[in-house]
Parts: sequence; structure tokens; C-alpha cells
Amino acid sequence: MFSIDPALFSEDAVAAETRALNADIIAALEDAPDQWSLPHTVIRERRALGQGIYPLLPKSSRAETLSIDGPGGVIALRVIRPLGVAKGVYLHIHGGGWMYGAADQQDALLERVADRVGFAAVSVEYRLSPEHPFPAAPDDCLAAALWLSENARSEFQTEKLAIGGESAGAHLSVLTLLALRERHGLSPFQGANLVAGCFDLGLTPSARQFGDEKLILRTTDIENFVKRFLVCGTDRRAPHISPLYADLTGMPPALFSVGTRDALLDDSIFMATRWLAAGNLCDLAIFPGGAHVFQAFAIPLAEESLQRIDAFLQSLA
Repeated sequence: MFSIDPALFSEDAVAAETRALNADIIAALEDAPDQWSLPHTVIRERRALGQGIYPLLPKSSRAETLSIDGPGGVIALRVIRPLGVAKGVYLHIHGGGWMYGAADQQDALLERVADRVGFAAVSVEYRLSPEHPFPAAPDDCLAAALWLSENARSEFQTEKLAIGGESAGAHLSVLTLLALRERHGLSPFQGANLVAGCFDLGLTPSARQFGDEKLILRTTDIENFVKRFLVCGTDRRAPHISPLYADLTGMPPALFSVGTRDALLDDSIFMATRWLAAGNLCDLAIFPGGAHVFQAFAIPLAEESLQRIDAFLQSLA
């Protein structure tokens, strides 16, 4: 159960460090080429080199790769294990608008899960659009979840499972939970960590009204990501595409995290309400002034959110 304090949305609630970061992001993106003016392959290369807006995180020396069979070929799973016995496994699905990102671009955050929560972190290298549009990414994530549900005990000596991700990764996490239930009759995950997800690909009011302010994710960015993810003519609000409209009965406890300066603010608010209305446990964490996936930046607000995620995952162990 959660309640929403209107004071969270006040400008007075925004910390100076958060306000300064937002201003720096806007200034940097105003001076940078628009991402839609460049080939998506170039943007991928720049992000991999840390030349995008998000800081480049160091690669973990502890990371290893497991390979599993998937519907489109071999799927790589990037694994960071805790130093002791794993209390559980966190299946991570990275963000990037279904077009960008990779399993090895958030090692520091996954090491945190391993070290502070005691879970083995497993990140999925799913296929990206536009080369591989829907349903390639959801199919790969489902394959990884099925493999984990069958092999967690033998590979990690635990059957305690959590799932989660950021932005497109949060969307794919919920699609995975729904596909497990509807197509396989399975509910193997005990919790879902859903950060700034896009749950309505037809666009919620906050996504439609955000406009052109270059604070990481604009209305036009969401529209372009969706256009490349889906094939022409697809119903954007079909339940198997936009989980906001799905039957959410039997979903695991979830933590929804979002900032008030995120174009996808309504997605988390609406989805958390529907999660609760379906009879599921959930918490909604709203952070004043937080931009899209602000958790990637070194500001106090990010640490506050990450500590809340740590506590949520620890509660599942």
C-alpha cells in the first residue's frame, strides 16, 4: 500500500544538487547533435564509449558470461556473483529504448546488488531494434527467465528470484512476468524492481505533454523508440505490448521508482495503482526533480533511490 504526498511535486522539494544536474544535462544535450540525426549504430558506439549523457561505468573484473539457447540463437547472460553464498538471483534487463544499451554497461550497479543484497546479478543481452523489432526482445527475456527458473538451483544454489530493470528494461520485465504466467503457467519470481518503466506505448499524459526539453527523454524520443520497436500497424495498447492494459492478477511484490521530472512519471504512477488494484503488493517511490533514470548519476537523490532498491531486494531474501 502506498500514498502520494503532493509536496513531492513542488519545486521547493527539489534539492540543489538535483536541480544543478538537470541544468547540466539540458545544457549538454542542447550542444550535442540530436540522436535522431545520426545512425543508431553510431549512437550505440558512442554510448559504449561513455560519450552519451549517462556516465560510463567501469567493467567488473568479476563478471562472467553464460550462454543459453534462445529463439533467435544464443543469448549471452552477464553474471556477477556475490562473494559469499547467493541469497537469490536478480534477473536484470537493461534499458535504452529497446535500441541501445548492453548487458555490460551497468556492472557497478549490478556489483552493488551482489555485494549489498547478496544476490547474483544476471543481465540479459537481448536483441535490439530496429534490426530485431518486437517480439525479439521480449522473447529473449522470456527465454532467460525460463532458463533461470529451471537452473537457478544448480547454477546459483538458490531458487529465490527477483526481476527488474530500468526504462525499457522495466517494460520488458513486466512483459516477461506476464508471458511466464500466461504462456507457461509459471510465477517463479518473488519480486520486481521497476525503475522508470514505459508501460503504455501509446503514451501516458506525462509522456505526451513532456515536450522538447532536453532532459534525457523527450516526447519525440519516446515516439521514435516505440516506432522502431514495433512493426507498422501494431496496436500499441494491446496488453501483450503495453502491460498497463494487461490482467495483472498474480504479479509479485513490486517497487516502482520514478522522478518527478521524468516523461514517464505517469507510467509508474498508473502502473503501481493497477498493480495494487489487481491485489498485488507494491510500493511507489517518487523522487522530487529526478530525471529519467537519474539513479545512474552521482547525486544524493540517486543514492536515496538505490538504498530503497537495496532494501526492497533484501526483503525478498
